[in-house]
Amino acid sequence: MVIRVFVATSSGSTAIRKKQQEVVGFLEANKIDFQELDIAGNEDNRLWMREHVPSEKKPQNGIPLPPQIFNEEGYCGDFESFFSAKEENSVHSFLGIGTPPDSKEDMVSKQVAVLQNGEVPEEEALKIKSDEELPETEDEEDEQPLTEDEDEEMAE
Repeated sequence: MVIRVFVATSSGSTAIRKKQQEVVGFLEANKIDFQELDIAGNEDNRLWMREHVPSEKKPQNGIPLPPQIFNEEGYCGDFESFFSAKEENSVHSFLGIGTPPDSKEDMVSKQVAVLQNGEVPEEEALKIKSDEELPETEDEEDEQPLTEDEDEEMAE
């Protein structure tokens, strides 16, 4: 499974360059394997990208702008879709790849599963059980400082 990001390395648009950098930077920072394909220097890449972006995702002029993201040949989305997935901590599912264990996205999906079926996963049950075994302590926030009179009474 290879994530393919179509970019224009010689784009004159600052906005497009920033969007491309954000997608590529995120994938690199999160160690997600991907392939960067230039549509400005390679006509085959440009034609392939244009043909494989779904028609409902194309702008009115019919020419999709980079970055466009695919998982192999399956369309994932454009920058706006990527950005939304990033904000919702669901980039791995957006890309169609498995979430790394203990990632924020993995934790969210586990919580959703618990809420949907009412079951508590085994590791959560163990955590809850160990928390229940801890003795209860008074909240330090609820304690008020002693007045001088109370302090003197305690000293006697």
